[in-house]
Amino acid sequence: MAKDKVIDANGGAVRKIVITVIVILAALIILLNSFTTVKAGHSGVVTTFGKVSENVLSEGLHFKIPFIQNIILVDNRVQKAEVACTAASKDLQTVSSTIAVNYKVLNSYSASVYKNIGLDYESVIITPAIQECVKAVTAKFTAEELITNRQAIGDQMMELLKAKINTYGIDIQIFNITAFDFTAEYNAAIEAKQTAQQNALKAEQDLQRIKVEAEQKIAQAQAEAEAYRLKSEQITPEILISNYIEKWDGKLPTVVSGDGGTMMLDLSKLLEEAEKSGKQVSTVPSYTTNSISTETEAEPEE
Repeated sequence: MAKDKVIDANGGAVRKIVITVIVILAALIILLNSFTTVKAGHSGVVTTFGKVSENVLSEGLHFKIPFIQNIILVDNRVQKAEVACTAASKDLQTVSSTIAVNYKVLNSYSASVYKNIGLDYESVIITPAIQECVKAVTAKFTAEELITNRQAIGDQMMELLKAKINTYGIDIQIFNITAFDFTAEYNAAIEAKQTAQQNALKAEQDLQRIKVEAEQKIAQAQAEAEAYRLKSEQITPEILISNYIEKWDGKLPTVVSGDGGTMMLDLSKLLEEAEKSGKQVSTVPSYTTNSISTETEAEPEE
């Protein structure tokens, strides 16, 4: 009988220890599930038995009802969506573009986004909206205008996208067209057009250069002709005589031919012409003879 009492005592002690451990573990589990942490850049959406609460938890440590409430984290940081789009321009050219959009889910709309869209809001809302806006705006412009007015077209796409998405609590911050690609045929046509324009521009520049050079030659010829005319008007017989006498060394030239020759230099006649014109030649030397003749006769043959 004593033996049985000892065994019962030990069994009761073990049960108490087990129960105590279970209670402590249960308390720890409940305690751990009573608190949650919301990471930086996120907001916490509270659900009670699956029902979404309108209250959104901010960053930090928060209390929740264990096993009853659950916290869903929604990313409120700036995120990037890159979407490939294919559209037709106004002149029916196929345009392939790549659009990069920076967006964020507003904190105050986190519960609404999770409740109405879910966490896969990029594929559900953003990507289709981008593709639709790109097609709508691209159809308003020709392929050439899409290239030359790229910034303005991007602004129109961004405004249209904001109008579609902002109502869901998703804010579009940056809209970039990272690529505009056309068909190989259109690219070849653009290249041919640019080459033709460059050739036409070069031909026009060459024509202008030729005209300028021709005008320069005409002007130069006119200037030279005018200079010759002025010189011819200034040259008179008196000036020629004066220049000749100034350069004369006083020696009479001798001209000799095979059989003999004669050279006549009539200075008096030149002086008379100068006097008739009423001008004095200061450098004329004095000679008393009216004419100077030098004759050289050939010697008779033996």
